[in-house]
Amino acid sequence: MSELDDLKNSCGLWQDMYLQIKDLIDLKDLAESENDVVALKEVEDESRKLEKVLLSFETKIKLSGEYDRNNAIMSIHAGAGGTESCDWAQMLVRMYSKWAEDKGFEIEVVDSLDGDEAGIKSITMIINGEYAYGFLQSEIGVHRLVRISPFDSNKRRHTSFSSVDVVPEIDDNIDIKIEDKDIRIDTYRASGAGGQHINKTDSAVRIIHLSTGVIVQSQNDRSQIKNKTTAMKLLKSRLYELEQEKQRASYEKHYNEKGFIEWGSQIRSYVFMPYQLVKDHRTGYEASQVNAVMNGEINVFIGAYLSWKLKNKNK
Repeated sequence: MSELDDLKNSCGLWQDMYLQIKDLIDLKDLAESENDVVALKEVEDESRKLEKVLLSFETKIKLSGEYDRNNAIMSIHAGAGGTESCDWAQMLVRMYSKWAEDKGFEIEVVDSLDGDEAGIKSITMIINGEYAYGFLQSEIGVHRLVRISPFDSNKRRHTSFSSVDVVPEIDDNIDIKIEDKDIRIDTYRASGAGGQHINKTDSAVRIIHLSTGVIVQSQNDRSQIKNKTTAMKLLKSRLYELEQEKQRASYEKHYNEKGFIEWGSQIRSYVFMPYQLVKDHRTGYEASQVNAVMNGEINVFIGAYLSWKLKNKNK
């Protein structure tokens, strides 16, 4: 039924776009015949809006993976570089938050560690929305920033790195057996703001899967029970993705693609200075509107990645 609803929505959206394009063509012809500048401006504005809808639709129909429709669990880690990298990680969180907000997706932060002076050292969040994982799989890897540092009194140019990892959130009906002997559960006091309760009780939960070394943690909720439930959900998703990648003989490939958080391993570069450019090193796609990208306009990069992935898959 879920698949049927999705197909109906796709067909409905296609028909709506067809009718909108037809109406815009008719309005354009009428405006040109009457030399109506106001109407022509309306056609131009509506065409831009429709172009974004069409781009999103074209991207969506490229998603055919088993779990592309699922929510996404995204982890961002600052690389070496102290405050610079922590601030860059925070900027990436803002970029993905803006993108998710524009799509009507919801973000649930389950764990985060603040930087010593600014930004964040790491964060794990669940992006809730249809096809969230399908879209965001394009973001797995190291992201590189070049800019004049706001933390450098000499105004020198700095390069910072942060890594992004994304796995699909696995439904509860997927059978992942985790026995008590396979895990170690630690509780600790949650860090950061949260009031007296969250700072004085061991509400945060960390789970270590002993055989694989996978570590997950949750500290966002005041309840230890809820944090444990969330952490178990994260662990199941990561173990399932790990097993799938092993079966596809691509476990090493996944993490090689993500790479070390350093020079030469980046998938995308964001250059603020001496020129402005965002370039994806896998697809070759470039955008000069850096501010727009940092405000969440990354659909063009997602679409380019999915086309690149399909092209390489069919080789």
